Amino acid sequence: MIEFRQVSKHYGPQDVLSAASFQIAPGDRIGLVGPNGAGKSTVFGLITGDISPDGGQIHRTAGLRLGYLRQVLNNGDNEVPLLDYVADALPELREIDHRLHDVEHQLQAPPSGGPDERIRTRLIDEMGELHHRYESLGGYELRTRAQEALGGLGFATDTLMQPLRAFSGGWQMRAELARVLVARPDTLLLDEPSNYLDLPAVEWLQRYLRDFDGTLVLISHDRFLLNSLTKRTIEINAGRATAYAGNYDTYMRDRVIRVEQALARKKNQDAKRKDIEDFVNRFRAKASKAAQVQSRVKMLEKMEDIEEPDAIQTRGRIRLPAPPHCGIEVIRLENAGLTYDGARWVLRGVDLAIQRGEKTALVGHNGLGKTTLLRILAGALPLNEGSRELGHKVVPGYQTQDFAEAMNERETVLQAIRQVAPDVPEKDLRGTLGGFGFSGEAIDKTVGVLSGGEKIRLAFARLLVKPPNLLLLDEPTTHLDIHAREALEQALQEYQGTLLFVSHDVEFVRKVATSIIEMRPPGIRRFSGDYAYFKQKLAEEKSATAAAPATETGPASVSRTKASKRERAERIQETNARKRVLEKAVKEAEARIAALEAEQHALAHSLEGAAAGLSFSEINQRLSSLPSEIEEANAAWEKAALELEAIEAQRRGEGAVTG
Repeated sequence: MIEFRQVSKHYGPQDVLSAASFQIAPGDRIGLVGPNGAGKSTVFGLITGDISPDGGQIHRTAGLRLGYLRQVLNNGDNEVPLLDYVADALPELREIDHRLHDVEHQLQAPPSGGPDERIRTRLIDEMGELHHRYESLGGYELRTRAQEALGGLGFATDTLMQPLRAFSGGWQMRAELARVLVARPDTLLLDEPSNYLDLPAVEWLQRYLRDFDGTLVLISHDRFLLNSLTKRTIEINAGRATAYAGNYDTYMRDRVIRVEQALARKKNQDAKRKDIEDFVNRFRAKASKAAQVQSRVKMLEKMEDIEEPDAIQTRGRIRLPAPPHCGIEVIRLENAGLTYDGARWVLRGVDLAIQRGEKTALVGHNGLGKTTLLRILAGALPLNEGSRELGHKVVPGYQTQDFAEAMNERETVLQAIRQVAPDVPEKDLRGTLGGFGFSGEAIDKTVGVLSGGEKIRLAFARLLVKPPNLLLLDEPTTHLDIHAREALEQALQEYQGTLLFVSHDVEFVRKVATSIIEMRPPGIRRFSGDYAYFKQKLAEEKSATAAAPATETGPASVSRTKASKRERAERIQETNARKRVLEKAVKEAEARIAALEAEQHALAHSLEGAAAGLSFSEINQRLSSLPSEIEEANAAWEKAALELEAIEAQRRGEGAVTG
């Protein structure tokens, strides 16, 4: 049991907690929510004793074992092998181990110089108690649990004995998470545990915590974890701690109802107070009404103040401008390969065609090439082999993981967006900024004073002020709170262009992606359905593999297999031949459209001066005939492109495609 009784904590003028009271009972599964900076991590510090309250009391059950994942790295011994570091999760086990060695050493002493029989009997009894305690704490299985946790969080088996210093900060945070989990404390305090995790690791963590039978208190911006793991919600906001029954979605619904009810009560009370005050003011001077006036004054004095509830932070709205039109096939990779060292291929033999309007999530463990594939598609990384080809009139926009940090912190919001679009009128710049939540005086703020979420919104405004029709986003929800994630999520659902993105937010991927690319180094595997479809297919594959009957043998089986392979090869050959004809037709049409549009542009400009070899009437005649030729070329392009798209759709419909 953990109980806060009228606890207050202040940082300068800010009241992080003001006379807050709540309980965390054994077995509770609590989501701790609230705006960034409201004091959620401070609550954890108060529970562990790292922070002292300024007022009130915090009661904790004696002997309670806490596991606490902080957002900062533990400055431990970086030379320790990874597995040893994670397995060394319980100080009690170290103490027991040291005492066992002491006892064994004393018992091994020769009889002449060793303990007498009475002491020897006591040492043997102590050794038995120590072994029992060691076993009850899980000491004999701790190393195995550490291996399982590290594997679930994405560490390769051949890296487990590497020193901790060999891993990046993000992977060291995963090691810290594994260390906290394998200790199996009575109460787990997890502060943003999904930071630095990829999608498979987040899902493993969710399964692990779902089966955890202790008390869980979770701070997270991940709605998937909050909704699937918590049964109570405590909101920290404006110095108050307010408890709600239910998970995050239930809390959001009930909070709206609670605020509406409080506002209604306050409105009624304000109206009643005004009526009483009007009566007192009207009859204060009349002796005949003195008793009634005095009675109403006492009513005013006894009337309890109903505080206006804290405003609910809404997700706002991000409006993405309509992107320019482009060809049906947006981008293509053929036999693409990339290696950084000339020996190990990150990606190789990748064939990929992305069609207009698709919204594709790249999934897989970190280190398997998701960011590399995005950079290749963006043209930021040259291929070592194969080709990359952009479609007709495709304008890519690429967001890196650190794109918000690339802005000059001394510039104003307006200056920051003008820097990337100097030719765009200020009226349009202000309109774009307004769509991302910057209006009025907000555009005069300097970048340096913006919150993390505001910087992300500004960075997206810079990216989209000249709207691309191909968006490539690498972890766009990093550093965004839940409300900002929901706003971006809705904007991308409504986005009319083509999207490829990487995200570890399960809910975000579920809501936005219409197709999935799974990284299977050195290639990829594509699924023509949303994330639920992808998970269903993986489950079916796993079940089919587990339940697969013995392989049929014999001449009949071989004959059927050969016939099936031959038919499939012939079908693929016919489709590929038709596909090559259509691709050639699309390219020729695009080239003709470009040439005709260039001629039209040149002739229009030539009207302003003398045109070599052409009279004014000839130029006008040619200009009048060009639109119909451009329309004819566009029709030819559209016809070929639509048939090409149908072929691609048919291929995707046949199942997952291996690249």
